Amino acid sequence: MKITLVAHDIRSTHNVGAFFRTCDGLGVKQIIFSGYTPYPTFEGDSRLPHFADKITRQIHKTALGAESTVDFQCFETLEDVLNHLKSENTVLIALEQFPKSISPSECAELLKKKYKNRPVALILGNEIHGVKDDVLARMDMIMEIPMNGLKESFNVSVAAGIALYALTNL
Repeated sequence: MKITLVAHDIRSTHNVGAFFRTCDGLGVKQIIFSGYTPYPTFEGDSRLPHFADKITRQIHKTALGAESTVDFQCFETLEDVLNHLKSENTVLIALEQFPKSISPSECAELLKKKYKNRPVALILGNEIHGVKDDVLARMDMIMEIPMNGLKESFNVSVAAGIALYALTNL
């Protein structure tokens, strides 16, 4: 199954580096960045070189080279990303706390039964504000990782790892 991780409005270069490392480890071939999410340099990068190089070095601290092994694309808006993914018949799954969310195992079962052989995109939102309600309304599924402790959520990179593990082990 082709899985794409979508990181929208992520603030931390450390989280971005962790996304690369997790995707590499789980065989996820592509990450899409949108909004103000930092990303490594690439050929044709229009950012100021000193700025792009600084961000790339920060991402590398966590990615440890995985930023070179996982393909990535950049889109200005999440709307552009969603339109692109929908044109490829991709199943859209947001990772968010929401009243109609389902567990990772329920999500995996639904993918096997209802969405066989279709590409999948896991949508991640900002570390504090998450995925916005208008975006959630466009999703095929909303996955939530159940919490057993006192904190109400995991760090976004940890949550991405848990969710991607569930999706890659169908």
